[in-house]
Amino acid sequence: MTFGQYMRPTKRHLKVEKYVTPEEFDLWKQRALDMGFLYCASGPLVRSSYKAGEAFIENVLRKRAGQTMSTKAIGDALAAGDESMKTV
Repeated sequence: MTFGQYMRPTKRHLKVEKYVTPEEFDLWKQRALDMGFLYCASGPLVRSSYKAGEAFIENVLRKRAGQTMSTKAIGDALAAGDESMKTV
């Protein structure tokens, strides 16, 4: 799940009606996680493809490992070509 903020690229484009605060982005992120989404990127510069693949793989591997692997350990395993990590 991603939540982002429209930014007006030029004066010929639609005006921004409201800027969303960091606290609002945090609330939307928590709501998505509470609904069961495995990952939520929420912030003013977030776009729909924002690290999507990376986040998905990290969350799947973390779930398979029972939350015991750190992000660094997951990255190291992927970089080393760990065979157990290739079944994602």
